[in-house]
Amino acid sequence: MPTAPAASKEEERAEVRKISNETLDKLYAAQPAARAAVKKSAGYAVFSAFGTKIFVAGGGAGEGIAVNSKTRAITYMKMVEVQAGLGIGVKKFRLVWVFEKKADLDAFIDSGWELGAQATAAAKAADKGDAFAGAMSVKPGVWLYQITDDGLALELTAKGTRYYKDDDLN
Repeated sequence: MPTAPAASKEEERAEVRKISNETLDKLYAAQPAARAAVKKSAGYAVFSAFGTKIFVAGGGAGEGIAVNSKTRAITYMKMVEVQAGLGIGVKKFRLVWVFEKKADLDAFIDSGWELGAQATAAAKAADKGDAFAGAMSVKPGVWLYQITDDGLALELTAKGTRYYKDDDLN
């Protein structure tokens, strides 16, 4: 019996871009001021991910894009997540990274990024105003919005996550 052909690379790229645009729309609906933060940023990254956790171990995977706000260049990315700790469940979530500095965006794209246990999520900084309301500070100048089906997440659950270029789609 013939099987359906695998999606072409361009079809895969189009699907990743579509999901990324839907994610940004969800973010802007939940946090309208985020639109200004993304617009004035050096760049941003958008990921859609799916994870599972059974008893003491868990993990997940996802894909997305990183965008240079000035040049509009798109880099296709992947992510993998490893979790430890008690729990059972399945989660679908989306992440929007906002980079105030081009150097941080470039490091994210070119060197990959590992968000480990040392990362601490903090509420928005008072001096940033409403633009980053609902975002978590990952490090100075790097903000992360986590969106679930219920809206913006108030805690960072992306620890133990590695981000890297998608060699197949770039």
